Amino acid sequence: MGNGVRAAQADFKQQDVEPVISAHLPSEKKKVLNSLMSGALAGAVAKTAVAPLDRTKIMFQVSSKRFSAKEAYRLIYRTYLNEGFWSLWRGNSATMVRVIPYAAIQFCAHEEYKQLLGSYYGFQGKALTPFPRFIAGSLAGTTAAMLTYPLDMVRARMAVTPKEMYSNIVHVFIRISREEGLKTLYRGFTPTILGVIPYAGLSFFTYETLKKLHADHSGKSQPSPPERLLFGACAGLIGQSASYPLDVVRRRMQTAGVMGHTYSSILLTMQEIIREEGLIRGLYKGLSMNWVKGPIAVGISFTTFDLMQILLRKLQHSTNVQR
Repeated sequence: MGNGVRAAQADFKQQDVEPVISAHLPSEKKKVLNSLMSGALAGAVAKTAVAPLDRTKIMFQVSSKRFSAKEAYRLIYRTYLNEGFWSLWRGNSATMVRVIPYAAIQFCAHEEYKQLLGSYYGFQGKALTPFPRFIAGSLAGTTAAMLTYPLDMVRARMAVTPKEMYSNIVHVFIRISREEGLKTLYRGFTPTILGVIPYAGLSFFTYETLKKLHADHSGKSQPSPPERLLFGACAGLIGQSASYPLDVVRRRMQTAGVMGHTYSSILLTMQEIIREEGLIRGLYKGLSMNWVKGPIAVGISFTTFDLMQILLRKLQHSTNVQR
């Protein structure tokens, strides 16, 4: 009798739980898919918008020329005259190949890390406190950088070389592997990870914090698109300023093979840059351009992601209502 009751209870529990699990799994998969799609579009739109400035910044970072707004304008104009208008987007195809998976993974990972840290710290369904908010962003950036790094290396090479040297993305991979070895595809990996921790951490932290402060003081649950752009711009400005010297170091290490330099470590690279070009002029070269490019790109990226998430949720809700 007792065994029969227990069996009946177990059967009832299984029947009760199974619909919940089956209902939860599709919604969780949809959530992840939504984050991946929104992140991919956000990265593509943002990077394409600032591609000419990004290419110009990389060219200054890897050269010993002194940076100024006038010189940046001259470089852009000279590139346009010599190679044509679309040459300003040279390397953007490689950027898209890298940025689409990078942004998709980063935004999706951020949503998942927020949920995990929320459960761990007991903030499930609520805004995270400052430290977990920073950790979620850092982990998201690190995860994306680790999975897509060789594509970043290829993008940097294409940005600083004439089109005769590398005809396409696959050609870059083949030539680097054959002439410099597969290890070269991960040259500059350490400064990238060290730079992405403060950059992604501070970017996501600033954006999420500003959205929370806005909700607390305005009484509105969601900021408007212009407000999102402004919050994202602030996030980009803070994040990129904090990690910029490491960005210069990684670019030097990534392009060493085609620029006639040999950089063996982060410290030696920094020392050589400082010795040849000075601390500020060397390690912060192109930062003023980044203060224009970075906030625009990050503002567009965060805003596109949020608006896409809202749109996809509305579409799914309307589909469910119709059913």
